[in-house]
Amino acid sequence: MTHIFPSFAYGNAPRDGCWWDETATLLSHPALTGDVSCDVAIVGAGFTGLSAALHLARRGAQVVVLEAKSVGWGASGRNGGFCCLGGSMRSDAAFDRKYGVAARRAWRTAERSAVERVDGLIRELAMDVDRHSAGETCLAHRRRDFAGFGAEARAASENYGVDVDVLARADLEGAGLGGPFHGALTIPIGFGLNPRKLLAGLVTACTALGVKIHDDSPVSDVGTGRVRTVQGAVSADHVIIATNGYSSEDIPAWMAGRYMPAQSTVIVTRPLTDAELQAQGWTSDQMAYDTRHLLHYFRLMPDRRFLFGMRGGLRASQSAEHAARTAVVRDFKAMFPAWSDVDVTHEWSGMVCLSRNRVPFVGPVPNMPGVLAGFAYHGNGVAMGVHAGALLAALASGERPDHYPSVMADPAARFPFGRQRRLVMPGIYAAFKAADAVP
Repeated sequence: MTHIFPSFAYGNAPRDGCWWDETATLLSHPALTGDVSCDVAIVGAGFTGLSAALHLARRGAQVVVLEAKSVGWGASGRNGGFCCLGGSMRSDAAFDRKYGVAARRAWRTAERSAVERVDGLIRELAMDVDRHSAGETCLAHRRRDFAGFGAEARAASENYGVDVDVLARADLEGAGLGGPFHGALTIPIGFGLNPRKLLAGLVTACTALGVKIHDDSPVSDVGTGRVRTVQGAVSADHVIIATNGYSSEDIPAWMAGRYMPAQSTVIVTRPLTDAELQAQGWTSDQMAYDTRHLLHYFRLMPDRRFLFGMRGGLRASQSAEHAARTAVVRDFKAMFPAWSDVDVTHEWSGMVCLSRNRVPFVGPVPNMPGVLAGFAYHGNGVAMGVHAGALLAALASGERPDHYPSVMADPAARFPFGRQRRLVMPGIYAAFKAADAVP
């Protein structure tokens, strides 16, 4: 496998200290040995791969899932647990300019459908995923950001068909949203959850339907109708690539230059007392994020631990990991000063995935009949990854999927500089940081 980050990013060190690993058991699965055959082989056992496997097995397909490490080892098992709208980095105006109004509306419908798909699976399979939050709240970190909330609320109402709640700064603490914010906008779609428990529920449902999952089975080659691992091979009518930010440049070769991994770091505190929550003025169960380009995202979980994450890591090494975790703790204490002495008990990082088109790609891999891929959820993989898996299952079954907007089928474009494409990120991040600092 050929990766664009140093090997440190693909080892265990970045995920050491992940809180989710202590909350639910994921059974291990034997590595693939020898040659097997099936209808569909799936590379990657995260949200996309497991969702595809489940929806295929429900259609009666024989499915084999190959995972390089273990189920949920990548971003699916170490994210912030925000099941929310998102998946693209394009504004309405940018969508309209490039794709047209109709395509933008179809995309927004798909965003909402992705959240509803996860909600439906949780209810249908009776999963206990520590669910909370009535939608998602955006908090303005500058006055001028709050000034734009009126227009954003109107746009959200048009896009998603819901009533949007806007709170002024004076009303935040009364809503349990105390902090250095200038106002809030809440869209009542989405919820917080424990991603590892969602993974566990998907695995249980998949194995009950006969899906074969193999841990410790890194794929070395993908071709039409065949996938090879170190110790075996799978012959299949269709192959689905579901590796997202942990993808390789050569599995298959078409992936080279078409995805951009970007790091995100998360911390979790010890459980907070009622007195500590009152002291900060944050008592809400809402999952929230701020208006920065390199945003912070945070939520008070049902066990009263506080989760806080931040985008922005550019390098992969022991020292870079330490620096990223230090920066997140620093920003957490600055944003919530009443908790500056509260112990941070868990810290970890993972990689989200971006595309040059700034929308996910879900569809056939060009010039490789029977091979499909889904990736680039731009940090919103809980909902969009599960949705993408369902879309890929339909495509592999020869069906036209529901809520499959044309922008997702648009082949992913290459980034400039090929394997050196990370060189563009420092300049972009520097510009984002400068813009975030403007009063």
